[in-house]
Amino acid sequence: MDVTIYHNPDCGTSRNTLAMIQNAGIEPDVIEYLKTPPSREQLVKMIADAGLTVRQAIREKGTPYAELGLGNPDLTDDQLIDAMLKDPILINRPFVITPLGTRLARPSEVVLEILPETHRGAFTKEDGERVLDSEGKRIV
Repeated sequence: MDVTIYHNPDCGTSRNTLAMIQNAGIEPDVIEYLKTPPSREQLVKMIADAGLTVRQAIREKGTPYAELGLGNPDLTDDQLIDAMLKDPILINRPFVITPLGTRLARPSEVVLEILPETHRGAFTKEDGERVLDSEGKRIV
């Protein structure tokens, strides 16, 4: 299965998402988006395909969001996209693209919605939260 993750290795949610993809037996194309940001076209498509608004795709925590005044409701989507492309840390993560859909995997287990059920047993997140049981089935 062709899977792409826009990844930040310093982010626990992103690391957990990548590990869940690998637990499904998939080695994804890993794009460290801070080093290799998506194009405008790719970013706009990911946001739309994930069913999000541009504002929902912006990361506020740990970014210059407030300093740049990006909370201003008068800013257009194009202006927000410009800011995200200029400073990719403003792009929320991780975005995951598979043939089954595109998701912003927040929380990380959202990625399970777009992966095949080929998990290799149990999965526990870095913080100790169990997500999949020993048979690879989601724990609810």
